[in-house]
Amino acid sequence: MSEFPPLAMTPESIAVIIVAAGKGERVSRDAGADPKQYRTIGGVSVLIRTIRAFLDHPQITSILTVIHPDHAERYAALGLSDDRMHPPVIGGSNRQASVLAGLQALEPLQPDLVLIHDAARPFAGLNVIGDVIDALEQYDGALPALSVTDTIKRSLDGRHIVATEDRQQLVAAQTPQGFHFTSILAAHMRAAKLPRQFTDDAEIAEWAGLKLAMVMGDPNNIKLTLPGDFDRAERMLFGDLVMETRIGIGFDVHSFVPGDHVWLGGVRIPYRFALNGHSDSDVALHALTDAIYGAIGVGDIGVHFPPSDAQWKGAASTLFLKHAGELVAWAQGWIVNLDVTIICEGPKIAPHVPAMQGVIAETLRIAPSRIAVKATTSEKLGFTGRDEGIVAMASASIEMPRTH
Repeated sequence: MSEFPPLAMTPESIAVIIVAAGKGERVSRDAGADPKQYRTIGGVSVLIRTIRAFLDHPQITSILTVIHPDHAERYAALGLSDDRMHPPVIGGSNRQASVLAGLQALEPLQPDLVLIHDAARPFAGLNVIGDVIDALEQYDGALPALSVTDTIKRSLDGRHIVATEDRQQLVAAQTPQGFHFTSILAAHMRAAKLPRQFTDDAEIAEWAGLKLAMVMGDPNNIKLTLPGDFDRAERMLFGDLVMETRIGIGFDVHSFVPGDHVWLGGVRIPYRFALNGHSDSDVALHALTDAIYGAIGVGDIGVHFPPSDAQWKGAASTLFLKHAGELVAWAQGWIVNLDVTIICEGPKIAPHVPAMQGVIAETLRIAPSRIAVKATTSEKLGFTGRDEGIVAMASASIEMPRTH
């Protein structure tokens, strides 16, 4: 213990490291599926729920997220904004390396305490967080844990049982795990020099000789690891709510005016005309927004963003779409899939479809695989066939709690 500083009995700052640098391959079965920390539960991403749990605790002074190098855009799309949030840092090749990267990024701040938490645990309660912090008044580290209720068997080859463990001596560890900052940083730096990997930060603390306390864990503080865990998480959020599928339809049309580009699906596309309208006249996003509004029964764009209001002149239509998505989440619903068809003679839509899917996915915080964007012509017939404007039709399928 001599190499570690004395305990700080009245900490002034408590930092949190959210470890979100994994790819979540066990839970993301489908090719192209979102990593588990960016998937949604009840319309809100796992990572946002996890971070909010700590933002809601009054003692937390700073939060830093460690992310995968491929996820910078995904993280930015979450739109997190709070004075206590620090820019994310890139993690390492394994969890231990990622935590060390987070600790080193916090070193200039020199927080008194640090809590280290898995991003895939979105239901950490305020009581658990507070109990871990309180235990650090007397201990070098603390972690929440649950008693093991199942009989635990030991197998050396995964096929044959060789022993039965004494479950009275066993507990299941959870996060957040809390430590005095300088102590756990020093322990992590020493551990990084070894050829072995540790399973969690408490094991590193044990190896380093730190004195650890155990506080009562929470059965709801589950770690999302397998696909079925998301079903359980939905049940935890909604309880006995009966969900139903609602379908909304959207339609919009805008005429051409002189210009050099159009906005479609949130993407700026060069063209010999522009679209006429009060906002950016994104006919695709307008139809899609109205489809979502229609599915949840809350009117249309004109109700929420009247064209008579000057503040919406030239506004990006992603603002309207984001509002529709927020209303879905507020109503405890989630978007199952969206389908947009753009009807025009020009510009060519196909080259821009992936970008449109990306903008819509980021705006609504859903997977691009839930979004279809298609285009067709009207075979030179009618308004669109004469290249006088663009029409868009959209549908939205949304799961909502059943009401009576």
